[in-house]
Amino acid sequence: MHYAIISEDVEDSLSKRKAARPAHLGRLNNLADQDRLMLAGPHPAIDSPDPGEAGFSGSLVIAEFDSLEQAQAWADADPYVAAGVYQKVTVKPFKRVL
Repeated sequence: MHYAIISEDVEDSLSKRKAARPAHLGRLNNLADQDRLMLAGPHPAIDSPDPGEAGFSGSLVIAEFDSLEQAQAWADADPYVAAGVYQKVTVKPFKRVL
């Protein structure tokens, strides 16, 4: 089943994001290599595809896991969590319709 991992950044998270980004992307690439990643990306803090120093307000990952517990464990182990990028992470089942 697919799960949506919806994350909200702390204020001024850009420097923390930059430091943890290689490890964060490595885990996403691993999901993609296993054909389990539907989509992933950040939410720009301003209405622009390149927000520059405004940074990001959060992220969305939709990926396949065997259970909600496995999706939650994967989200909890995100390098962005360890680096203090996220203030809140919500994991929900996701049903693709279109």
